[in-house]
Amino acid sequence: MVLAKSWILKKHFEGYPIKSNFELKTIELPPLKNGEVLLEALFLTVDPYMRVVAKRLKEGDMMMGQQVARVVESKNSALPTGTIVVASSGWTTHSISDGKELEKLPTEWPDTLPVSLALGTIGMPGLTAYFGLLNICAVKGGETLMVNAAAGAVGSVVGQIAKLKGCKVVGAAGSDKKVAYLKKLGFDVAFNYKTTESLEGTLKKASPDGYDCYFDNVGGEFSNTVIPQMKKFGRIALCGAISVYNRTGPPPPGPPPEIVIYQELRMEGFIVYRWQGEERQKALKDLMKWVLEGKIQYHEHITEGFENMPAAFMGMLKGDNLGKAIVKV
Repeated sequence: MVLAKSWILKKHFEGYPIKSNFELKTIELPPLKNGEVLLEALFLTVDPYMRVVAKRLKEGDMMMGQQVARVVESKNSALPTGTIVVASSGWTTHSISDGKELEKLPTEWPDTLPVSLALGTIGMPGLTAYFGLLNICAVKGGETLMVNAAAGAVGSVVGQIAKLKGCKVVGAAGSDKKVAYLKKLGFDVAFNYKTTESLEGTLKKASPDGYDCYFDNVGGEFSNTVIPQMKKFGRIALCGAISVYNRTGPPPPGPPPEIVIYQELRMEGFIVYRWQGEERQKALKDLMKWVLEGKIQYHEHITEGFENMPAAFMGMLKGDNLGKAIVKV
């Protein structure tokens, strides 16, 4: 008999999530059938998208999300006991899978890298940065990029890939500690948007000629300030809008249409799962290679204990994390 601990959505969020929105339940799992495996979570991820996607859940459903897990019992010859996988099992300590949706770690994954990176820089957030910057923004050497939430799981990788491609990179973050981290990563300009006297003035000073590319993780008023400073034919990758996810009133107005029209800007929203197959595998190989070569640095904000999943999630939404927010079971 295996007991799984699972966090469920007890009550839908109104504004910022609070502890009483969640409930910890213990569920008895059935015996394995042929072709199935039992997974035990090692690391779980908390990500901004969960705040939005949770609206689709019913109260009483388990919270969604990826985890790095170990196969602890197997009736599937392709997934023997001990295999490490990335699974979309949700906020649970144990789960049963038929193996079809599981992704094994690449065979070349070195012992020197923590397996939790499969939830971060060499996983969904890293891929989001990779495809958003290279495919949506189509960034080229010599261009100037603006990225916000730049010390987060996605933004920090965006900035470093842009530097690899020969760009000038300007990043905004929410604390002086995060700004120092961005400078260590090689950002040309980094600033604390919470303490700057004028966001508009800071952006102009950082790049008087404007911005070729804008990788937007924040949305709202921040974007309304950046977009008027885009160069002609500028490209904008709409990745996230964390500044408005917890709003209770109507959203703020969008950017001035005349700017978008007369500057002939291209804005495109995207979800990372658009890219699959060989494209995705190449991206993962590139990310792993850059990490191993030290060209992309990473930082993990690790919360210990499965019981602290809601706290890690709420902290991430408030910007407590530097780098990728991870929960270690």
